[in-house]
Amino acid sequence: MTDDKLILQKERRSALGKLLAKENITVTHGNFRTAYFDIKNRVLGLPDWSDKSKSVYDMLLGHEVGHALYTPADAVERLKERCGSIPFDVCNIVEDIRIERKIQETYAGLPRYFKEGYTELWNDGFFEVDKDPSELQFLDRLNLHAKVGSIVDVPLNDEETEIYNKAYNAESFEDILALYDEVLE
Repeated sequence: MTDDKLILQKERRSALGKLLAKENITVTHGNFRTAYFDIKNRVLGLPDWSDKSKSVYDMLLGHEVGHALYTPADAVERLKERCGSIPFDVCNIVEDIRIERKIQETYAGLPRYFKEGYTELWNDGFFEVDKDPSELQFLDRLNLHAKVGSIVDVPLNDEETEIYNKAYNAESFEDILALYDEVLE
C-alpha cells in the first residue's frame, strides 16, 4: 500500500473515531500491540497493522469508542477506591462486555464488524490460545466468550454464565463495580 493510501486510511479512522465518540478525542496510530483508549486523557490509539482488514479496524474503533462513550473518566480511581491494588485489567474484561453491547446498540452497523473483526483476529492467532478454551482460567474464558463465543465454543458453567449475563446487561459502570466482587470470588 502506498504512503498516500495509508495516510488517507489513518485520517479516515481519526475522523470516524471522533464522529462516533461525539467529541474531539485524539486518535493516534503507532506500533501498539492492540488498540487502547486512555479514558482520562481522551486518546484512542490504533495499531499500525498493515495485514488487517477494514473490519478489524472498524471493530477496534467501535470497541475503543465504547470506552469513550460509556466508561467514566474516573473509572480507574473508582476501582482503586473500592478494590485497592487489584489491576484495572481484571475489571476491564467485565467492562468490555458492557461497552461492546452498548456501542453495538448505539451504532446498528457495528455488530457485523465486531463479528468479522474478532473472527479474523481469532483465525490469525491474536488471542494466543494454544489449548482447548475449556482449559483456560475463568477470566480468560469470560473474555473469549464475550469476544469470539459466537464462532468458537468457549464454555462457561452456570455461575460463570450468570456473571457474563450480568456484565452484558449492566447499564452503568456502577453496575460493573458491583459485579466486580462476584468476579473476584
